[in-house]
Amino acid sequence: VEESQAHYKSRWRSIWIMYLTMFLSSVGFSIVIMSVWPYLQKIDPTADASFLGWIIASYSIGQMVASPLFGLWSNYRPRREPLVISTAISVAANCLYAYVHVPHSHNKYYMLTARALVGFGAGNVAVVRSYIAGATSLTERTSAMANTSACQAVGFILGPVFQTCFTLIGEEGVTWKFLCLQLNMYTAPVLFGALLGVINIILIFAIFREHRVDDMGRQYKSVNSDGEGSDVVDQNTEGSIDHVAVVALNILFFVILFVFAVFETIATPLTMDMYSWTRKEAVFYNGIILSMIGIESVIVFMVVKTLSKKTGERAILHAGLLIVLVGFFILLPWGKKLPNIQWQEIKNSSIPRTAPSEMLAPFWSLPELQLPSNHTAEPVGCPVTQSWCLNTPMIYLAQYISSDVLIGLGYPVCNVMSYTLYSKILGPKPQGVYMGWLTASGSGARILGPVFVSQIYTHLGPRWAFSLICGVVVLSLLLLEIVYKRLIAFSVRYGRMQE
Repeated sequence: VEESQAHYKSRWRSIWIMYLTMFLSSVGFSIVIMSVWPYLQKIDPTADASFLGWIIASYSIGQMVASPLFGLWSNYRPRREPLVISTAISVAANCLYAYVHVPHSHNKYYMLTARALVGFGAGNVAVVRSYIAGATSLTERTSAMANTSACQAVGFILGPVFQTCFTLIGEEGVTWKFLCLQLNMYTAPVLFGALLGVINIILIFAIFREHRVDDMGRQYKSVNSDGEGSDVVDQNTEGSIDHVAVVALNILFFVILFVFAVFETIATPLTMDMYSWTRKEAVFYNGIILSMIGIESVIVFMVVKTLSKKTGERAILHAGLLIVLVGFFILLPWGKKLPNIQWQEIKNSSIPRTAPSEMLAPFWSLPELQLPSNHTAEPVGCPVTQSWCLNTPMIYLAQYISSDVLIGLGYPVCNVMSYTLYSKILGPKPQGVYMGWLTASGSGARILGPVFVSQIYTHLGPRWAFSLICGVVVLSLLLLEIVYKRLIAFSVRYGRMQE
């Protein structure tokens, strides 16, 4: 059935609501990420850094559990149901986070629960992606998937920006006795996130409609439609999904997100060890670098849409992985110069170290400095406790920056292409469960990446850590070579369309 103008407009309005849902779900993750640690120390002094690791990971664990469940639900019922319920869970979890200071004990566990539930609610990205896959033709798909990833990336960039604006409220803020609510720099961002969630639910009810089109863009009746568009032909969905291609893409997607999680985790400790940056400097400079990478990736998403029409998705995925490989290869230490060792710095503490930020801030305003009275600054440099510091050459700043630029180029390319190829291979059947597994493998990578890197980097040093990553990327390139011919759209595979 040829698509009517009204159907086309309604279909794209619904897709725009999905973009918004994607944006809000990633803002929900990143809006508190900078302030979790100081807030945790404030509400529960018993919490240590390893518990912070659990709180950060709990979001991904929640998402990993929820994605296949919401995906399954969206295959058999109107998608509005899992979308509204998942968003409502996130809203409730954000409100819980704002109240974790109230109980008299075990506050850190309430905080852990709140973050895990926000992650559980974010399992709806599987529903979003499967809806977009079903509501776009093959020619529209890459562009729509790139827009979805761009909305997600913009959410990750803007979250910390909103957080920074809320720091103006200060640590004390305002207390509303009758609600037992403290509105301060830690709770205001999550309450803002909850408000965005409520707006999202209203928009889903008001504008979102179920639409399905086949690979050619002809509309047809969907399993999950609530009786809308019943005059449409039911499409013939003969043929089975190529499960080898599906598993291969799940593995590739895991590697891509694993590598990026490693990169994000290592940034702060690496720069503190190599360039003798203080905690404050490392967080500040890496924050700037990460936001630049965010902007870079949004530009990449826009370019990829036009480029893939000329070269096809597989070639671009291949190029993206190669760029990531080069990015990590550049990080291997190869010079002669060793990094500054921490104890040397402390010995020479009679010579004051004036880094830009320390000229602005007196040393006593830096957090948690408990040093003997004759030392006037936080110890910087590569700690002697990491034995590799004594014999591993330093990684130059130019190496680090070039690596950042390359990874910021390769990662978004791989991300979009995996999703696009995946949705094309799955074909016309509802994709909720499969999209759930893909999201879950990504969440798994985000949990394991930081654990892997903190162990390998601390005990064996950057040479081992980055060599292993290069090895993993090389293996994934080999896997891509092996399955390259199978990564084709469902309708092309069954001869219904030409590639």
